[in-house]
Amino acid sequence: MDQQTLSLLVVGATFALYIGIAIWARAGSTSEFYVAGRGVNPIANGMATAADWMSAASFISMAGLIAFLGFTGGAYLMGWTGGYVLMALLLAPYLRKFGKFTVPEFIGDRFYSKVARVVAVVSLLAMSITYVIGQMRGVGIAFSNILEVPLAIGLISGMAVVFIYAVLGGMKGITYTQIAQYVIMIFAYTVPAVFISLTLTGQVFPQIGLGSTLQGQDTYLLEALDQTMVDLGFTMYTATEGGMSMLNMFLLTMALMIGTAGLPHVIIRFFTVPRVRDARKSAGWALVFIGILYTTAPAVGAMAIWNLVNTVHPGEIGTEEGHLAYEDKPAWMERWEQTGLLAFEDKNEDGRMQYYNDANEEFAAMAEEEYGWEGSEIVTLDRDIMVLANPEIAGLPGWVIALVAAGGIAAALSTAAGLLLAISSAISHDLLKGVFMPRISEKNELLAGRIAMAGAILFAGYLGLNPPGFAAEVVALAFGLAAASLFPTLMMGIFMKKMNKEGAIAGMLVGLVTTLLYIFTYKGWFFFSGTAMLPDTEEYWLFGVNPTGFGAIGAVFNFVAAYIVMKLTKEPPQHIQELVESVRVPRTDNPS
Repeated sequence: MDQQTLSLLVVGATFALYIGIAIWARAGSTSEFYVAGRGVNPIANGMATAADWMSAASFISMAGLIAFLGFTGGAYLMGWTGGYVLMALLLAPYLRKFGKFTVPEFIGDRFYSKVARVVAVVSLLAMSITYVIGQMRGVGIAFSNILEVPLAIGLISGMAVVFIYAVLGGMKGITYTQIAQYVIMIFAYTVPAVFISLTLTGQVFPQIGLGSTLQGQDTYLLEALDQTMVDLGFTMYTATEGGMSMLNMFLLTMALMIGTAGLPHVIIRFFTVPRVRDARKSAGWALVFIGILYTTAPAVGAMAIWNLVNTVHPGEIGTEEGHLAYEDKPAWMERWEQTGLLAFEDKNEDGRMQYYNDANEEFAAMAEEEYGWEGSEIVTLDRDIMVLANPEIAGLPGWVIALVAAGGIAAALSTAAGLLLAISSAISHDLLKGVFMPRISEKNELLAGRIAMAGAILFAGYLGLNPPGFAAEVVALAFGLAAASLFPTLMMGIFMKKMNKEGAIAGMLVGLVTTLLYIFTYKGWFFFSGTAMLPDTEEYWLFGVNPTGFGAIGAVFNFVAAYIVMKLTKEPPQHIQELVESVRVPRTDNPS
């Protein structure tokens, strides 16, 4: 059986499972559609939360970024993991105790204002749509690899599956499907990592293999990788400089951290359990499930770039036998070339492949003079393909390659479904029922939610074809928007009883608008290509701040604006202040 057929069978079986679960758990009421009837077991919810949170950016893109950024790529690990801890400790139990369906509903009630609720909906839509662009790109990449078709066709295929799966089931179907997706995802991520770690270092656990010596040698893997990268004109893999500045690494880490804690599609998962203490248990279990993948990712990234470089340069660099002949190009390279995400050009027409840092002028001049190289010949190498291609690069069995493909799709689908639900509930429950059509029937509210979800799929699918960056970078922008708008407002809503509606509205608007303007300046208006006002390079960034990290500054603007306006306007009503105090004293036996 050829690889494509095997992959199609494995992925097709997982689709049948997802759609079967969605039909079995089809939502019949708004409570089931929005919060799964509040009857999900804490361990099951922890697993679903992990799947919801670990998106295509975590599964497909994060290790690819670490592979090419090295040490500084660790900002993504620290930010996302630290943010989840913030959410679990500071937000989840208190928001569950409040007992609402959505994050905008909490903000609207806490700040006794429909305007605050509408601004929260706008913030949620800006963040969620940006986030789902990254997921749709991940779905498209995975599908294009399996079907061996261009990215656009792969993306449209993925949109069709997401439409059936998310529109039908609502939160109830999504929850049980995400549990299945987590199991598939974690096996798909760790099994290849174990095989590759055993092959390279003889260690079963990739986390240990990353710090071990190469099989049969006294040289540590990271030492050998450092030397190889230097020999090809790059900075050392473990160097603390070169990938991004320390300022941008700090800001990106903070934006990811507080943005993670403000993600509405993850927060609403804690509304699905029966009691407040179950929300705490869910948070703990989710952290365990997430930790399995996140402690494996650095090893996957390092081993992926090691295998890639050694495939292209199997011998001594600069010698004829040290470079892969184009006629011996492995099959996985040809498959990825068909997607347009990998491309080669034999610039010096020697019939052999060279991959090096031709932006390093000193090294490029030396390579041209001594080796006859005329530029790096991997002219397109999308970082998002590294995890999916890694088993093929390492020569692992076909069933492992098929499993990774299924895992990548599961990761993208699980988060896309959660985001789409957050978008649809914001429109149908918060805008229509909460503001514009309070007497809408439950049936029509469900219909509106499903129509909103379908519209979001089409919009995100279009932008997924023309994304403003790699999947993890797009997701980082979404986290920046959440950091600048929702997280400060949620924190002040829980921990500052004097914070009033005027302050909350001003803070959200200032944080959201400043962050959006900064991002659109460099990424294009609403991410449409060709509309950027300045080049997205360090010399044009304001004070050298990368747009992906600006959300941390937007959060500071939010806090400052809210505090100033609060001081200039009247205090919240007494019953609201008493409500805030009651929310901050969680009673684990309270079933609300």
